[in-house]
Amino acid sequence: MEPVLQLDNISQAYGRQRVVHELSLQLEAGQIGCLLGESGCGKTSVLRTIAGFEPLLRGEIHIAGHLASRTGWTLDADQRRVGMVFQDYALFPHLSIFDNVSFGVKNAAKKLLKERVSELLKTMGLEDVKHRFPHELSGGQQQRVALARALAPQPQLLLLDEPFSNLDVTLRERLSLEVRDILKAQGTTALMVTHNQHEAFAIADQIGIMRNGEIQQWDTAYNLYNHPVNPYVADFVGEGVLLPGLVGTECHVETELGILQGQCCIELPVGTPVNVLIRPEDIVCDAAVEPNARVLQRHFRGPEILFTLEMANGTQLPMLMPSTSDHQPGSRIGIRPQVQHLVMFPASLPD
Repeated sequence: MEPVLQLDNISQAYGRQRVVHELSLQLEAGQIGCLLGESGCGKTSVLRTIAGFEPLLRGEIHIAGHLASRTGWTLDADQRRVGMVFQDYALFPHLSIFDNVSFGVKNAAKKLLKERVSELLKTMGLEDVKHRFPHELSGGQQQRVALARALAPQPQLLLLDEPFSNLDVTLRERLSLEVRDILKAQGTTALMVTHNQHEAFAIADQIGIMRNGEIQQWDTAYNLYNHPVNPYVADFVGEGVLLPGLVGTECHVETELGILQGQCCIELPVGTPVNVLIRPEDIVCDAAVEPNARVLQRHFRGPEILFTLEMANGTQLPMLMPSTSDHQPGSRIGIRPQVQHLVMFPASLPD
């Protein structure tokens, strides 16, 4: 079966400034993908080329097995059967919620239109507000209206451009899970762009880490966290530091924390200088260890506290502990490594 979305080595530019470089990915039916990266990395430009809003410089875009864009030719946006949820929702302020959702299917038979819109409003929990106007709804409700409107025409592909950026943190996390459940229930194939890792991990089956118009790694959240392909991905995903070390025998690495041993993701010759990824969960506090680190900062996170520690030579390390921990900034504690899985890169490898 053909993938619903296939990008083959696409490049895109604004004038002489190239913003997307030889980028490839594909999404199967029902999959949810996400392009994750910092502002200016090109992720929204990719979305706009898929939607048909921007031409390609090179490469091809196929949607449901049909050519949608190539060099010098672009299928009109309204011919692609692609839905889009914009960052600002772009709802019609003069239309009721029911009419906003039905806008994209207004040419359907009246009975079918009413059934489709009513079904979506029920799915989104918007039945009780269908006669209201957008300004009368909360940000979360407006976001669900925008999603319902995009899904109403039953698009082959749904694109979401930073859909939660206008919401507060608590609502953003809850709605991201709700949106995933809705898309999965509808069997919708979707591609989202965001700079927020928590949103990407909550929603997507496959995530592409973008940098300077290129995908560094297209993978599951688990593999991005545990098997990053380069130092940039290792540093970008989650929290952690890259600690200098030397490769020893049998998956040993000598570091200022001592000898680290664990499952290795790569094999390197003995004596190779490396940078080892240390995550907060790789460091434990041990009262039996002579104090060897100073607490710089503590960030309360409900059930956990993220500590920033400083070693004697100035190296800073993250450490997670239960929220009952009472270590205060300035205090000295004993720590030791507890690394189960060694992620390391040759020290000469560029990020």
